[in-house]
Amino acid sequence: MSSATAQILAATDETAEAASIVERFLVASMVPDPETAARYIADDLAITFTGGRKYSHPRETAAFNAGRYKWVKKKMERTDVVPGRGETIVYNLGTLYGEWPDGTPFEGNRYVDRFVVRGGKIVQMDVWNDSAERILTARGIVA
Repeated sequence: MSSATAQILAATDETAEAASIVERFLVASMVPDPETAARYIADDLAITFTGGRKYSHPRETAAFNAGRYKWVKKKMERTDVVPGRGETIVYNLGTLYGEWPDGTPFEGNRYVDRFVVRGGKIVQMDVWNDSAERILTARGIVA
């Protein structure tokens, strides 16, 4: 098979389990309970948060969120799973809601989280959301 030929791999119990692992990780992360969230990660987890910030453990992302938000939760709207050879890619999409540090409430803040799951553990997480855009808008900056 040439490298330009796509293969379609069917969903399996492994892909369903990967989606469940990601959703349980996210639920624990929202508490926030980084130690429970850590049950679902590999020792060499690589996290890239908004703005290219690099982390390796859920306690680091919880600390980042504690500085950016008074509190924040996810309204998970969908989980898409892409089976692969030896790994599963899981996308979780939805919106964030909560309060900014000054207590101002917000909702409808879009997010996309992308995970790579191998051997029943999350090995990579990439996070994108509209928080920076909303902060700029709140400060009257139109960019």
